Amino acid sequence: MIDKAVINQIQNTFGKENVALDKETRICYSYDATNLRYLPDLIAYPTNREQISEILKLASECRFPVIPRGAGTGFTGGTLPVQGGVVLVLTKMNKILQIDRENLFAVVEPGVITYDFQQEVEKIGLFYPPDPASLKSSTIGGNVAECAGGPRAVKYGTTKDYVLGLEVVLPTGEIISTGVTTVKGVVGYDLTKLLVGSEGTLGIITKIILRLLPLPKSKRTLLAIFSTIDAAASTVSQIISSKIIPATLEFMDNACIRCVEDYLHLGLPVEAGALLIIEVDGAPEALDGEVAEIQKICQVNQAIEIKAAKDNEEAEDLWKARRAVSTAVVKINPTKVNEDITVPRSKVPEILKRVEAIGKKHNVIIVNFGHAGDGNIHVNVMIDKRRPGEEERAQAAVKEIFAATLELGGTLSGEHGIGITKAPYISMELGDMGLEVMKRIKKAFDPNNILNPGKIFPK
Repeated sequence: MIDKAVINQIQNTFGKENVALDKETRICYSYDATNLRYLPDLIAYPTNREQISEILKLASECRFPVIPRGAGTGFTGGTLPVQGGVVLVLTKMNKILQIDRENLFAVVEPGVITYDFQQEVEKIGLFYPPDPASLKSSTIGGNVAECAGGPRAVKYGTTKDYVLGLEVVLPTGEIISTGVTTVKGVVGYDLTKLLVGSEGTLGIITKIILRLLPLPKSKRTLLAIFSTIDAAASTVSQIISSKIIPATLEFMDNACIRCVEDYLHLGLPVEAGALLIIEVDGAPEALDGEVAEIQKICQVNQAIEIKAAKDNEEAEDLWKARRAVSTAVVKINPTKVNEDITVPRSKVPEILKRVEAIGKKHNVIIVNFGHAGDGNIHVNVMIDKRRPGEEERAQAAVKEIFAATLELGGTLSGEHGIGITKAPYISMELGDMGLEVMKRIKKAFDPNNILNPGKIFPK
């Protein structure tokens, strides 16, 4: 527990109205999307960088943990106070400080909601592509900390591709600025790229410079249904090799289709092996040719049905199935072990075959969906913890899935990060020396290990 005198200092820094000690509030910040729970000692809501600097100096002196938090939508436990301490909730730092139309960048605080920011820049014909599934609740700061992705990553990349610079409070309380607002800049080490995706372990982000693009003038959306996973996966590879890069190329397997149909009654064929949702964007005159080529590829791969949306309303209807997956699949079993493996696109059929075999071997239900266009598959092991041995079988299956992913040239996490849930497996990909180098970097930034301790590195 944090000493009473220290609590008084924190209240003086933030104001009593921005500090919560009651158990009810602390419980609210004890969990994230993993539904694992660790109770913090105190909650504080900073409104400026100076307050963050002061509490980190105090934490370094008194040796208590500080955990930065946005909306708490992460899937690997990155914001959980695993060693107690102070949770810093950054949602009050939520201003869009600047949108520069001439130089195509914006400056925002970390608590800005991703969707709200996208809506603001689109009003003036600009575009911020990263679109994690949680975009209507997740914060830009959280997206940067986790290097969030989303369906549009296949064409536009992930959050790291749009962060030009940062203002960051270091664990020892110093404030630094990294990066530039120019297109080019190679002065010294690229601290910006190092901090993006560091999961709040190296510094607390207080300001973000984001690259913007011109808003695409038009988009077209298609849904294609296939009798087998192989046919859908082959379609993905052929679309990419045809030199068409869709804005999104999403995948759902049979189990997903059945769950969504049972949940929403959209008229999906429950016997289908897989479906793809494909979206292209750009100049209107170019899209007709791309849509025709994609339809041809789907037909060559014996698509059962191909639907092309006539307008935005029909496009939204086509997306309903994909957006409902996370809610629908829990009908299978109450607990979802959600992993986000990524393999080279050409290896998607192989990894799906291996995942199916692993599920049968360990007698667990596995549901697959995700971003087939960039090889990022969300593998969901659906379990009921009340059944003896099921949780252990699920963890054994996950380890084998990770091993298969790495064997195929993939990675253990495409967009969710490591946090605590994937920490036991990180050396499978990085090796002992790679992990040791990361530990040295953490030590250099955070010599007292007070900032988000217990994350990334295995115990």
